[in-house]
Amino acid sequence: MSEASSQPQRLPYEGLRVVEFTHMVMGPTCGMVLADLGAEVIKVEPIGHGREGDATRQLIGSGAGFFPMFNRNKKSLALDLQTPEGLEAVLRLIATADIVSENFKPGTMAKLGLDYASLKALNPRLIYVSHKGFLPGPYEHRTALDEVVQMMGGLAYMTGRPGDPLRAGTSVNDIMGGMFGAIGAMAALAQRDHPTHGTGRGQEIQSALFENNVFLVAQHMMQFAVTGQAAAPMPARISAWAVYDVFEVKDGEQIFLAVVSDSAWAVFCKVFNLADLQADERLKTNNDRVRARAWMMPLLRERMAAYSAAELSAIFETNALPFAPITRPEALLQDPHLLATGGLAPITLPDGRPGKAVLLPITLDGQRPGVRASAPQLGEHTAALLSELGYDATAIAGMQARGVARG
Repeated sequence: MSEASSQPQRLPYEGLRVVEFTHMVMGPTCGMVLADLGAEVIKVEPIGHGREGDATRQLIGSGAGFFPMFNRNKKSLALDLQTPEGLEAVLRLIATADIVSENFKPGTMAKLGLDYASLKALNPRLIYVSHKGFLPGPYEHRTALDEVVQMMGGLAYMTGRPGDPLRAGTSVNDIMGGMFGAIGAMAALAQRDHPTHGTGRGQEIQSALFENNVFLVAQHMMQFAVTGQAAAPMPARISAWAVYDVFEVKDGEQIFLAVVSDSAWAVFCKVFNLADLQADERLKTNNDRVRARAWMMPLLRERMAAYSAAELSAIFETNALPFAPITRPEALLQDPHLLATGGLAPITLPDGRPGKAVLLPITLDGQRPGVRASAPQLGEHTAALLSELGYDATAIAGMQARGVARG
């Protein structure tokens, strides 16, 4: 850590105001990235007409972690935007904002008069980030989900076995789509505020699930363009490396082991006393070993089966060979590397229990951007924000009594 980083430093986006109209994962991820980097992110949550804030708060099952994960370091402003008073309050807020972010269906924001075309006259410096299923084009009218674009975008085909397309094990497109939305916002800020050629004006940014997914599989598209050979699904691919596999070892444990170069093969054979294999001319180079996998791998699996996963981990680590235990997500909450490096930050879960949050996977001058506030309660900051916008205590109380505002 540098000497400068030993003192608390300002985060890069301190002083930046972001107003978000988001739900689920994609839009909230964009706001979380900007919030973690110091921006004031105000989450406008709908109330009234059967709404109780962001519906993501009520998700159960696989969606139960969405809200606390992607809404930390944010403020909550709860308003009924279908009333003139609620809409007026949010327009006052947007007039003070640098960025607006949203991820609702096409047309939703326009119906409220909160689309970019309507808001740029109010705030010409406003950067408006829209997160959609598809960028403008033939598919833009379709309703998209992460699964939808994984299926139509080749990722499910590449992930599962032939004939058995499989969704990736996390919200890859939602999360990355939100990250690209944040990257677009950062680029627009630089273009607006550059000291020598800044435009002084905002612009609309769009990020989309489908195009994000296509970017993820672009390496396979390029492989076909270069070689004329279509990429096979990952479980059926012809490996470029001789040993690049999950092994079942002692006591039924599993571990991933890799030997990806000729020098690594020599080390591997030496530490596991595989002199017979090292001397075999049929296994001289990596490509030779790839061609020999049909008979070589059963031999290696038999010999590795005598070791425990812990023993193999220790040997591979000592000899700088790639390995990985097969870990479940919940086990990472106790991962020694994450605990030692501060990669997990304490938070308060929505029900009041203590928990841990995974931080952005970056350091700034040796420090991880942290959690300054857990995900907010519905309307937690409503009164303070309305006061800042010029509403006095009587007006705020009236809005609360009429159900226009909450909190």
